[in-house]
Amino acid sequence: MLSKEQIEFYFDQGYLLVEEVLTPEELATLQELTYGLIDKSRSVSESNDVYDLDKGHSAENPKLTRVKLPHKQHPYFWEIIKNSRMTEVLRQLLGANVLLQTSKLNAKAPGGGAAVEWHQDWAFYPHTNDDILAFGVLLEDVGPKNGPLQVIPESHKGPILSHNSESGVFCGAVDPNDPEFHLDQAVTLTGKAGSMTIHHVRTLHGSAPNVSDRARLMLFYECSAADAWPLMGAGNYMQRLPQATQWADVLERLVTGEAVLEPRMEKVPVRLPLPPASDVSSIFQLQKSGGAKSAFN
Repeated sequence: MLSKEQIEFYFDQGYLLVEEVLTPEELATLQELTYGLIDKSRSVSESNDVYDLDKGHSAENPKLTRVKLPHKQHPYFWEIIKNSRMTEVLRQLLGANVLLQTSKLNAKAPGGGAAVEWHQDWAFYPHTNDDILAFGVLLEDVGPKNGPLQVIPESHKGPILSHNSESGVFCGAVDPNDPEFHLDQAVTLTGKAGSMTIHHVRTLHGSAPNVSDRARLMLFYECSAADAWPLMGAGNYMQRLPQATQWADVLERLVTGEAVLEPRMEKVPVRLPLPPASDVSSIFQLQKSGGAKSAFN
C-alpha cells in the first residue's frame, strides 16, 4: 500500500497523508453509519458513555465532539480496520503484530466545533516502546476552515513536553509559551474524503475549531505494536482489570498477527500523566478542567 518513500517520510517527519485509502463502497458505508450515530444522538441530552456533546446540542440540531469507541457501536468499524488497505498500512509501519488501543469518531459541528489543544499522545499513555501511531480517516472533504489536523514535523524526535498546567495537574495540552513548542513550523493536513492522516505517538498535533458550514468528520484509530505494553501511572484501563480479563482484552483488540508476551523495552523519554485533573472523561473535559492554555485564541 505505502511506497518506500512514504514509509521513509513517516519515520523521518512523524506524520503522513495517504490519499484514497478507502474504496468508494467502504467510504459510503462508513458515512452512512456515522450519520446514523449522529442521528441517534438527538435523544441524548448530556454526554454519556457513547457521546460527547458539544455546546448547543439539541434534538433539532445535534452537535457532537465525539462518538466514543465506534468499533463497539457497530461491527463494521472493527471489520474495516482488520480487512482493508488500512490493515496493510499498519503492518508496514508497526510490524506483523498490531493491537488496537482505542477508536473515536470526532465530529466537529459546523460553526465552531471544539478545538483540540496541542499535545502529544505519548503524554497520555507511555509504553515500553513508542511503536504507536494514530490515524484519522477523512469521512468528508476537509479544508482549512474545517478545523483540520495540524502537526509539527519531526517533533516525534524531540522531548516530551510538559502537559501539566500552572496548577500542576495533567491537563493534556502543552503550554503555547513553551520554548520547545514551535507553532510556526506547523503543517496543516487537508484532503478528500477517503484519505487518511497518520501521526506518530510522540508527534505534536492539534486542531482548531471548525469555522466552516460543514461538519468535520474523522474516524480515528490508535494502534500499537503488540510488544508495546503500557506503563504503570498512565491512564490505561487495563491496569484495573484482573489478569484473566486483561488477557482476554488483549486478544479482543488484536488487529493482525498475534499477542506478544515479551514487552520490547526501549530507552524512550517518559513523563507520567499525573496528578490527574478533576474531569478526565474526555480530552475536551480534561483540557478544560485541567486549565490548559489555548494556542488557538
